[in-house]
Amino acid sequence: MGKERFVLWGTYCENALEKRSPFREEHLKRLAILKEKGLLITLGPTKCSTHVFGIFEATSMDAVKTLLEEDVYWKEGIWTALEIYPWVQAF
Repeated sequence: MGKERFVLWGTYCENALEKRSPFREEHLKRLAILKEKGLLITLGPTKCSTHVFGIFEATSMDAVKTLLEEDVYWKEGIWTALEIYPWVQAF
């Protein structure tokens, strides 16, 4: 099965900048690995740090969901909600 692109839109907990500090290095290292593997295109917070946006390339939405649920930010409650949508890149 070929890879498709998926968009992530999620939310952060209150005081996310403070609460993420102990987990940030682990989170960023993992994102770098996902990027090297070609699974992650981009990911980051909105400027106000209330939402997270990302683009993934994977074989299924379930694969992206698993990647996100394995992230320390999800496990530690830094991300509070995650929505994943199949994405068609027009340009």
